[in-house]
Amino acid sequence: MTRVTVTYENHIAFVRLTRADKMNAVDQQMIDGINAAGQEVAASDARAVVLSGEGRAFCAGIDITGLSSMMGKDPAEVINPRTHGEGTTNQWQEVSMVWSRMEIPVIAAIHGVCFGAGMQLALGADIRIAAPDTRFAVMEMKWGIVPDMGGMVLLPRLVRSDVLRRLTYTAEQVSAAQAADWGLITEIADDPLAAATALATTIAGKSPSAIRAAKRLITIAECQDATTVLAAESSIQAELIGKPHQMEVIAAEMGKRPAVFK
Repeated sequence: MTRVTVTYENHIAFVRLTRADKMNAVDQQMIDGINAAGQEVAASDARAVVLSGEGRAFCAGIDITGLSSMMGKDPAEVINPRTHGEGTTNQWQEVSMVWSRMEIPVIAAIHGVCFGAGMQLALGADIRIAAPDTRFAVMEMKWGIVPDMGGMVLLPRLVRSDVLRRLTYTAEQVSAAQAADWGLITEIADDPLAAATALATTIAGKSPSAIRAAKRLITIAECQDATTVLAAESSIQAELIGKPHQMEVIAAEMGKRPAVFK
């Protein structure tokens, strides 16, 4: 059975988890499906991505039967090899990091529950929009393990150290309102998929080359020193000025019409 679907509309890639009967819990097929979807979208001409889940939840976390299947094996031999992300991730980490590395903006539309593996998948997005009654949890401590699907790369970029520690140590569930206050999510919307689609549509209408450049620059700005960031601003800007997409933006603004990018 297909665990993940990818469809395209108006330059937006819609990536949807489709294991609704299990609240989109992550098993091996789901891992393979998410990673394959990431590779497909990265190779496409999409300008934005919307991640969502079918049914009652975005993602209830890891399917515990998948965890039990690892029992009796040497965990180091299973987890440590860097098999994905050009030698930077294992297959589990790639679930979130494939979206974090994506050259185009990724928006997660979250509802129901967003636990464990689902939380880490959502963290791979640039922006997270959640329904008011959504519940969130860094769930791994419940099973005596730690977040290991990119969470420790992505969470520290969003929340204070004390919040990171509380979420990780306790595995407690938090509301959408608390998640917004702590910086885990961007905003709350009654219909997160509609809100995410509207935002993706806005982004898809901007210069594709400028949007990709902006994401690249932001990634540099978040982790590099001031000298490196200033140099990146200049070099990336020089790649955009006077090029066809920028000239079309100017022409569209002057003509008071939507831009059309080739």
